Amino acid sequence: MQTGYFLGGVLLSLLTLPGPALLAAESPARCDPGNGGITLPAGFCATVFADNLGTARNLTVAPDGDVYVALLSPESGGGIVALRPGADGRAAEIKRFGEYGGTGIRVHAGYLYFATPTEVLRYKLVPGQLLPDTTPEVVVSGFTEQDEHAAKTFAFDDAGNVYVNVGAPSNACQREDRRRGSPGIRPCPYLTEHGGIWEFNAEKLNQHFPQDGQHYATGIRNGMAIAWNAAVKQLYDLQMGRDQLYGNWPELYTPQQSAELPAEEFLRVSRGDNFGWPYCYYDQLQHQRVLAPEYGGNGKQVGECGQYAKPILAFPGHWAPEALAFYTGDVFPAPYRGGAFIAFHGSWNRAPLPQAGYQVVFVPFKGPMPAGGYQVFAGDFAGVSPLASPDDAHFRPSGVAEGPHGALYISDSQHGRIWRVIYQRR
Repeated sequence: MQTGYFLGGVLLSLLTLPGPALLAAESPARCDPGNGGITLPAGFCATVFADNLGTARNLTVAPDGDVYVALLSPESGGGIVALRPGADGRAAEIKRFGEYGGTGIRVHAGYLYFATPTEVLRYKLVPGQLLPDTTPEVVVSGFTEQDEHAAKTFAFDDAGNVYVNVGAPSNACQREDRRRGSPGIRPCPYLTEHGGIWEFNAEKLNQHFPQDGQHYATGIRNGMAIAWNAAVKQLYDLQMGRDQLYGNWPELYTPQQSAELPAEEFLRVSRGDNFGWPYCYYDQLQHQRVLAPEYGGNGKQVGECGQYAKPILAFPGHWAPEALAFYTGDVFPAPYRGGAFIAFHGSWNRAPLPQAGYQVVFVPFKGPMPAGGYQVFAGDFAGVSPLASPDDAHFRPSGVAEGPHGALYISDSQHGRIWRVIYQRR
């Protein structure tokens, strides 16, 4: 029987008397017919834990089983939704708090951390209570307001550091953003304070970006799906590839190529890494980085791009990875243990071809590297095939998180539905 679990690399004892939320989470529950509108592998089933919460983005689960969901903007009295599970596997208590909207959210060391587009905040958790102290403390401020890729996500290591994704306010660092034939700027000025990952002290308050942080990695256009793998003490991230290869360079790319390229990249990130944006992109069909057309490329030239780190796995273009979680529990079957779950939100840039993504995939791991390819774990979120527009999708996965006893929670941004996925031992 499991006697402990890992949170941020720290083994927490479960021998102490659990709170009401954890007791409820341990209770047997029936899953919903049809798994609440999604498909799962044999042996798995899902319950609609909560619904109609709003524009749900990332989510996190506390050691006592309480669930916290970030909303893109405040709705019905708050930018964060707090949910306490009941005995039936559904949320029995729902409360809202916080005057800000955002995307990144994680429980760490007794606090609920939450990221708006310009700040990383934290709320002190109160033992036994669903709501934390609702007066936030500022951990990091000073991130600039920007029109695109403004959302902040983050991950904690086991040494007291927090890693913040700072997306680039640009598609490909053109002189005129997203304009046909506009050349790229060299050196790209956005790389000074955007397009990478910054490291901060997770416990220190009132830090200011960028001077109080360390520029940990660069050349990442927008790495929303970020997570620390405590088992191998390594940071991982997924880069959203650039858009509009055909729209901006029709003489070099077909609509089909533009729909499939470039890859969404699964990155193993170490200090000082450079992954090549905006000068290069990864072509998963050629299995190499190639020079971006804004910098003289024609879809085949490698040029300078051989010097930049490669992804450990590549996905089809414009799937839009939003969240990443490594499975640390022992409830799911052995092949899932230590592997990665990735929520793909789906994008708009595959038109006029049908949209794709809209699923949660699983990547098995052996040590620090994937052990093969990927498989669809939770599918059919879109509910429409072929899908012409993201707005037509029934659901769009936006967050994924593991609960303290091995259940997997998935959030949806279209309606604010939350699923609780379990494995039924046979």
